[in-house]
Amino acid sequence: MLKPTTSYDALCDSFVWDIPERYNIGVDVCDKWAESDPDRTAIIDLTEGLRTDVSFGVLKYLSDYLAHHMQANGIGAGDRVGVFRTQSVWTAAVHIAIWKLGAISVPLFTLFRAEALLSRLNDAGAKAICVDESSLQIITPLLDKLPDIQHVICPETTAFDQDECNFEPHDTFADNPAILIYTSGTTGAPKGALLAHRALLGHLPGVEMSHDFLPQQGDCLWTPADWAWIGGLLDVLMPGLHHGIPVVAARMQKFSAAGCQKIIEDGGVRNIFFPPTALKMLKEEGVRITGLRTVASGGEPLGGALLSWGKEALGLAINEFYGQTECNMVVSSCNALFASQDGCAGRIVPGHDVTVIDENGLPTKHEGDIAVRRGTPVMMLEYWQNPTATREKFRGDWLVMGDRGILENGFIRFVGREDDVITSAGYRIGPSAIENCLLAHEAVAGAAVVGKPDKKRTEIVKAYVKLCDGFAPSHALVTKLQSHVAGTLAAHEYPREVAFVDELPMTVTGKIIRKDLKARACAEVENI
Repeated sequence: MLKPTTSYDALCDSFVWDIPERYNIGVDVCDKWAESDPDRTAIIDLTEGLRTDVSFGVLKYLSDYLAHHMQANGIGAGDRVGVFRTQSVWTAAVHIAIWKLGAISVPLFTLFRAEALLSRLNDAGAKAICVDESSLQIITPLLDKLPDIQHVICPETTAFDQDECNFEPHDTFADNPAILIYTSGTTGAPKGALLAHRALLGHLPGVEMSHDFLPQQGDCLWTPADWAWIGGLLDVLMPGLHHGIPVVAARMQKFSAAGCQKIIEDGGVRNIFFPPTALKMLKEEGVRITGLRTVASGGEPLGGALLSWGKEALGLAINEFYGQTECNMVVSSCNALFASQDGCAGRIVPGHDVTVIDENGLPTKHEGDIAVRRGTPVMMLEYWQNPTATREKFRGDWLVMGDRGILENGFIRFVGREDDVITSAGYRIGPSAIENCLLAHEAVAGAAVVGKPDKKRTEIVKAYVKLCDGFAPSHALVTKLQSHVAGTLAAHEYPREVAFVDELPMTVTGKIIRKDLKARACAEVENI
């Protein structure tokens, strides 16, 4: 935990990592509190409309029954278990049970559909998948294509062995793998970032800094972000449970200011992680929210206008932070210590060595690649079963984040992304999977996907499509292609705009030149 101080320099000087040799996330975020303070509130459940406060004692009870059930079905240390569920008490218990088994949880976004699920679960070699009643309907038709899946577990409808009670957690090392989160890239299948148990401890300084020294008396956390993403799971849910702070579980069918206000009031929320798109939508609605102590945001630069709006509408200064699944929460603002700077993500979080390097892997005062030195506990172990991609992620001792930046007076100024990953509504979306999905449609001969600048979402997915002979451009065909991607891949990845072209720009080796199409998409915005 960070020690609150009055200056950033003093904060850095006083910080020392305390990573025990043996450590288990499940024990830390659940059993620790269940033993010392079992009636303490762990999760405020608003998923059914009415508020239910769930204690750490109950959370341990649920996770222990789940762990016994999974163990009885042959799931053990090192096995991968998919978690395809929305925010709920059971979802938290599922992750905790998996970790107490020494197994590895594989979070899966509830908007994923066939191709996204098949690619991740088959790559992970998942032995089981935990679902809710809604996601069960999605996964059941796919089981014939998931040969490694031996068990589908829906806790809400599972009959547990009532003779089993306390579960003895697996004695894991801090460096043992705990979480496998798939992150989008520009080419090929999504890569699985394998995180160790220590990754939670590695997140804590950045989480605490981005919430002006979390925890404080009365703090209560919530995020509209799905717990399948690292921002929901390791920036909110698990840090909150680690600190014994209540975390609100709530479902929003559609994001709205009224829905947010109700969750904040019903749950007594004081601390929120809002993805940038959520903030933009709140700004558009002209909302004013009171009662919050902190708001943190990350995933894309907010800009001065949005930060100014936050001070007026939320009554506080929004803290921006920076990181990615492979190495998260390494840069953050902390308005309790210093004022934010427009265009900058913040300052380096204590405990991490972050800088900007040149093509030779040497620190530079000029624009270069934002990078993090090996050794920080938040850094991934590797890309799952992908040693080539793991090697390519590093330049000497530095993990290269894939973003360009400048180090200015201790602040990291974000310049732009090095690759073609699209940032839309806080999600990082790889174009390759969408292109492949479009190509599977009978009307499509060729497809290229880029991000088109958008005021609300930062970027939208735009597809340039070459049609097969016998098909003609039409609004009806655009709708069909959009539905094809949304229904096959994921609902947040469908192209919001589709342009039909006679030819796609290609290199002599047959690779799409996305930068030409990106320039075209940007020009379309400039010419409006």
